[in-house]
Order: sequence, then C-alpha cells, then structure tokens
Amino acid sequence: MARTNLRLKTKRYWRLLTPNNIRMKEEDYHVMLSVNASAKEVFNNINNVTKWWTEDLKGSSQKLNDEFIVQFGEVHVSKQKLVELIPDKKVVWLVTDSKLNFIKDKQEWTNTKISFELSRNENKTKIHFMHIGLVPEVECYNSCTKGWDYYIKGSLFKLLTEGKGTPG
Repeated sequence: MARTNLRLKTKRYWRLLTPNNIRMKEEDYHVMLSVNASAKEVFNNINNVTKWWTEDLKGSSQKLNDEFIVQFGEVHVSKQKLVELIPDKKVVWLVTDSKLNFIKDKQEWTNTKISFELSRNENKTKIHFMHIGLVPEVECYNSCTKGWDYYIKGSLFKLLTEGKGTPG
C-alpha cells in the first residue's frame, strides 16, 4: 500500500499526518537527549520544575490538571496546565496564558504545548522535548530556542547527570 502524506495547517504551524494519523512534527522546536538515568528518575526531575527551569514557580507541576505559573522577572510569565501525564513516559503542558514582554505578540506562547516523551534504549533514557507551536515563523523563535537550549540541554541535562540544575 502506497503511503501518502497530508499537510494540515493549524493555528500557527503545519502538521504532517501519515495514513495512520500519526502526528509528525516538521518545524516545532525539539531536542533529543540521552542520559544514564532511569525513566522514573527523569520523569520525576522533569516534574520538579524548580530544579531546572525556574525557582519562581507558583502552583504545582506534579499531577494531571495541575496548573503552575513560571516567571522570569518582567521578561516572561506563563501559565501551564498539565494536560497529559503517563508515569515514566510522557508529560505535556498546555500553555494557557503567556506574557512575553520582549516581543510584539506578548501572548505568542498561549495555546502552545510543551512535551517531554521518554523511552529506554540500551540502559539509557532518551528524552524527546518539543515545544509544539514554537516554529521559525513566530517572533520569539530565535530567543526562545536559545532559552530552551539553555534549560533543556544545559540545566535539565546537568540535573540528570550531575544532580544539580541551573534554574533561572
């Protein structure tokens, strides 16, 4: 059977759907990491946002439907809701409100999703991080990808490999 792909345009970004309706991300910002830690340890550390992203957190980031606000001074404030939680496998936050004071559209993150998918491979845990909706066409893409690089490739990675992250 021949495979055909269909492009669908959503609010801010394109999706590529396969015949089996598997969503494949084309342009969303994503990072892959691999660490010598159990999936349970990685999962627990991801949900402990103050250890790697920001110490300025209000609310909770542990259970399904939890909501929390992160703030980086007057530059960035966003509210996340935990919308998907599969222990030791997946965490998804929906950004329900955002105020990014360094760009024209201060609500640019609103209705985007932040996703962590975990898998095991050769005694390592692989982390696939995606900010769904953070695509090259949006104004904050360059600044925000640099920020995510710092927090995912830097702070979260250090937390998982050295025991201490560098939250903002």
